[in-house]
Amino acid sequence: MAAYWRSLLCFRSATQALIICAFCLTVIHSLGNDVDNCDKLRLGQYLCKEPKIEDATQEPENCKDRLASVECLPAPNVRCRLSNGTVFKFGGEEVGFSKSIPCRNVSGYSYKVAVALSLFLGWIGADRFYLGYPALGLLKFCTVGFCGIGSLVDFMLISMQIVGPSDGSDYIVDYYGARLTHLSITNETFRKTQISP
Repeated sequence: MAAYWRSLLCFRSATQALIICAFCLTVIHSLGNDVDNCDKLRLGQYLCKEPKIEDATQEPENCKDRLASVECLPAPNVRCRLSNGTVFKFGGEEVGFSKSIPCRNVSGYSYKVAVALSLFLGWIGADRFYLGYPALGLLKFCTVGFCGIGSLVDFMLISMQIVGPSDGSDYIVDYYGARLTHLSITNETFRKTQISP
């Protein structure tokens, strides 16, 4: 009978040890899965670099399909999962992920040149030739700008940017040395302290 109780106590202690080990492994496993992907970080947990701007177009250098990517650096001591699946603790200087920002798709057509051609040489179709519409340019040339009415209509349409380049791109618009910025909440506004008046 004593052997029976000893085997029962041994079985209970082995079962308890197994339950404790399973609990510890579950806790360790859940802590490892608690790390989010780096691209899911919240505002203030990362800072994105400014894109490199082309002087000629005033748009980011890597703009394709109206999107440009910028490199983002997670804040120091932030742990997140990289795109290859590894968990990394950042020091504030390493690139963690890339983020897409909107940009304009430009291909070399200047807004100033299009408006000037439409104003001064629109009656011979120079504006339409410049924008890539040779058939309309030839028609305007043969009809002297549709007797002046077509030239006036084209000038208004081009100056309001209703008519653009034939390839579907946007005009290059000069901002006189400064890019226009949209007011929005970004990492920069989130990180600045609010001062009450």
